[in-house]
Amino acid sequence: MKKIVKMEKKSPHILNASSNLLGFSLIIITSLKIAKISQSTYLDEFAGFACILFACSCFFSFLAIRTRKEKREYTFESIADYLFLTALFCIVLAVIIVTLKII
Repeated sequence: MKKIVKMEKKSPHILNASSNLLGFSLIIITSLKIAKISQSTYLDEFAGFACILFACSCFFSFLAIRTRKEKREYTFESIADYLFLTALFCIVLAVIIVTLKII
């Protein structure tokens, strides 16, 4: 007999991680503005874009949690997942810029 395992919903995890990383991205932007080095680097652009994507990811994961229709829930969860992945890539680029001192 095959055992069918239903996958756990990812939306609460995406919402938690996205909101935490949104705060991290905002700290990066604030630090760059305070240090007045945001004009000479693309670091704040990557962090700003990541902020927008993390906020949208939070929004769609929240919608996935709140919706009652299973098909819509899956759609919102997928959108949130891809937005989160793209935002995470932007944060990785920002970290690479800082690490390699491309500033």
